Amino acid sequence: MVTTGSADTDHFHDECGVFGVYGHPDAAALTALGLHALQHRGQESAGIVAYDGEQFSAHRGPGLVSDNFSSKDVIAKLPGAMAIGHVRYATTGEVALRNIQPLFADFDFGGLAICHNGNLTNSYHLRRQLVRRGSLFQSTSDTEVIVHLIATSLKDTVVERLTDALRQVEGAYSLAALTKDALIGLRDPLGVRPLVLGRLGESWILSSETCALDIIDAEFVRDVEPGEIVMIGAAGVRSVMPFLPLPKRLCVFEYIYFARPDSMLEGKSVYEARKRIGRELAREAPVEADIVVPVPDSGVPAALGYAAESRLPFELGIIRNHYVGRTFIEPTDQIRHLGVRLKHNANRADLEGKRVILVDDSIVRGTTSTKIVEMVRHAGAREVHMRVSSPPTSFPCFYGIATPSRDQLLAARFDLAQMAEHIGVDSLAFISIDGLYRAMGEAGRDALAPRFCDACFSGDYPIRPADADNGKLSVQLSLLTENA
Repeated sequence: MVTTGSADTDHFHDECGVFGVYGHPDAAALTALGLHALQHRGQESAGIVAYDGEQFSAHRGPGLVSDNFSSKDVIAKLPGAMAIGHVRYATTGEVALRNIQPLFADFDFGGLAICHNGNLTNSYHLRRQLVRRGSLFQSTSDTEVIVHLIATSLKDTVVERLTDALRQVEGAYSLAALTKDALIGLRDPLGVRPLVLGRLGESWILSSETCALDIIDAEFVRDVEPGEIVMIGAAGVRSVMPFLPLPKRLCVFEYIYFARPDSMLEGKSVYEARKRIGRELAREAPVEADIVVPVPDSGVPAALGYAAESRLPFELGIIRNHYVGRTFIEPTDQIRHLGVRLKHNANRADLEGKRVILVDDSIVRGTTSTKIVEMVRHAGAREVHMRVSSPPTSFPCFYGIATPSRDQLLAARFDLAQMAEHIGVDSLAFISIDGLYRAMGEAGRDALAPRFCDACFSGDYPIRPADADNGKLSVQLSLLTENA
């Protein structure tokens, strides 16, 4: 059985990333490069579908992008000037090949490939309806629900059928689709998941993040707007807004943790946002100490901000091993407890005898935090204080983030003092939700019209989690788990 190290299990994880190219002779190669830049958004599997004017070609496989697309022979089997690609987040258990995206289907208008970042919150209900009407599902992915809704639509054009399908779904999604004539990108009406449009010479690019544009030297053009469908074809880019406009609710965790620090989201630098969050955290929760130490790597920018605001030295007191991938070691209790050391080790020279402030982006179950604190104390730290650059994560996400159920979330089980005792720190503080909004350039969180999706902190779900409300699934709303 493939398992991920324990250091991975105490963070929220994004489900996937999408990338697409229109109008370039090396579309598949560029897509593979783009997926490399989006690898942080998914490590379970990678796939590319290309079109050469006559036929669609596909290659999909479990593992990393480099596991699947490092061979020239593979890229050579994906000819054409149009392609889309997908990376998916890793889960424990067997990788199901049938769930690897992009998905592909033949319709009366021709072939269509589609890939998805996000989660449909009424997919269980829709799937049951479709099965009753005779649809035959080949995967357990909620993305396939969209495919069947397109197939059963009575509308005329591809875009009309896609719009008809999306009017029936609820949830958060950014999609990239490929037909024989066009590359199509779209976001849900709230814009919970990111998607950007770029240009490389005369070619057009779609990507989950701007960092993937940089790797192919493409120019950022703009964000795809919430509720917008962009169709890229021989005539250029055409845009339609088929849904009623709603206030933007981009997932705030994209800024805190998910997105790469070198990406831009809605005109804001992710790296600078994380430093501002660290500064605000230092103003809200100062403590006497000697050094500020990030929990690498995601805690680094916030720790830099915290250190600058506190006028304390920033030190790499924890060193991360970047060459650890999946472990095939049987997960016994002894190995599981040692697993965090596969990725992190204390830098005793900087920690011994010091009062240390550890800065991390989040605490989910608390398992990794506990081991990190034990490691720092074992290295001789005199005091250990933890500061967290997100508010307490008290609620599960239903919009495409792999999260534990609420009874496994530390902040849902304990108050602040109990969490501090559980983790083993001398003090613990999280940034407030208003402080998070201030760091993002807002006056604070407007309870009537919050600027971001922050449901994992507030419990304020902007999209009804219909399947969960009906008791069908308690954690993630993908239709069946890999282990089911």
